This record gives sequence, C-alpha cells and structure tokens, in this order.
Amino acid sequence: MKPLIAITGRRISATTLVGVDGRWAACRADMFWAEFGMKIAEAGGIPVLLPYESAGPEVMSRVDALVLTGGQDVDPELWGGPPPTPNSTGGEVLTIDRRRDDYEIALVRHAIARGKPILGICRGHQVLNVALGGTLIPDLPDQGIEHYSLAAVPDRRPDREHRVDFDAGTLAAKLYGPRSAVNSWHHQAVDRPGEGLVVSGRAPDGVVEAIELPGRPVLGLQWHPEAIVDLDPCFPWLVEQALPQRLGDGK
Repeated sequence: MKPLIAITGRRISATTLVGVDGRWAACRADMFWAEFGMKIAEAGGIPVLLPYESAGPEVMSRVDALVLTGGQDVDPELWGGPPPTPNSTGGEVLTIDRRRDDYEIALVRHAIARGKPILGICRGHQVLNVALGGTLIPDLPDQGIEHYSLAAVPDRRPDREHRVDFDAGTLAAKLYGPRSAVNSWHHQAVDRPGEGLVVSGRAPDGVVEAIELPGRPVLGLQWHPEAIVDLDPCFPWLVEQALPQRLGDGK
C-alpha cells in the first residue's frame, strides 16, 4: 500500500551526454536526479518518473503525490519577467525549456484540482508559485548572503550556506522548527506569491525560502533537501500526506 510519488524531470540532447554513441546524437534523454527517488523510497514511498508526455489530468488520478524538481529558470513570459540573459555556466542543460514549464505547470494545476500533495524544490518551488499566478525575482542582488553557491555537492552533505526563519504556526515551522540552516543553489526567487500561497520561511536578507497553501498539503522549498545525506523531514511528510490518497482510492 505504499503511495506512488510522481517526480518531474528535464529533457536534454543526447549530445550533452558523455560517452554516448554518436549514432544516437539526434535523440533526446529524460534526466532525473536519482537522489529524489532514493529519498522518497527511504521515506516509504514508491518513486515514479514522469516524462513530458505525462502532463495530462489522467496521470494525477493514478499517482498519490507530486514532486517538482530543480533545474533551469522558468520562462519569464509565463510570469511577466524580463527577457532571459544567456547562461554561461549551464549550457544546454540549463537553457530555458518552455515545454518543461508547461508540463510542470499543468501537473501542478491538475494536482491541486484533485487535492494531491505537492512538494516543490528549488525551481519546483518557483514553478509552483508561477502556476498559481505568482511572480519571480529574475536575478537576486548581492545583499550579503550567497544564494548561488559554487560549492559542489560532496559525498556526505553540502555546505549549509545560510539560515531560514520560519513563521510560527506554518507547515514549514512544524517540519523544521523556528529556524534551520540550508544549502543554496539559486539566483532567482519568489517575488509576489501566487493565489492562495503564503510565505512561511525567509532567509535573513528577506529572500523567500518556503511557501505553502494553508489547509492543503502543498509546500515549496527553495533549497535542495534531496542533496542532504540525512532524510529531510519534507520527504516523510510528503509520503504521509500521500498515503490517504492511496488508501482512499482503494488501490
């Protein structure tokens, strides 16, 4: 009776993959960070990887929760932002992908319509906001906190770049307490919250680090809990919220 937890990913050219036979250069590859599936399984769920073709309402009737993962910037046309600037560090992997934006936004809206639990992480946190009509800060100014860390994810646990303070009485505070130290790999952030969303956690410079939909199992986190060796509380929470979906459907 383990719940099925859907995970979004990205699509890249085979030419970006080291060692791939050149005869397959015209193909595309779906990419999913294994850490998400590993953490969901550790928390007691069954991870399910969703390609772009799984954006319709049918898939959300068959899974029990949704995880929106990290990646490239959301197309600013979707939230009224300025034209994107070239990304010199990520290459094709971090190039804006409107098809990915549309697929994830559709999944968010179908999940909310069906009352499914949602966990948005980094880009996914921002996608959740945009899907509900919110806006983003296109490029964070330097205010003494390094949000776009250049540190690599080490074998044991990433650097904890800064703290996040959580508002009392929120879901985020229930999971993390009044304050937590987090890693940080982003240059954009939530600006105006989307419809119904509230900000429940901020960095000391005011950058939004957690959003949620009060009364609903919907949570967005700007950091990367999947990159931490210890099992972050958000994953057991998601599985716990998804379990009634599985039991209620009689699956």
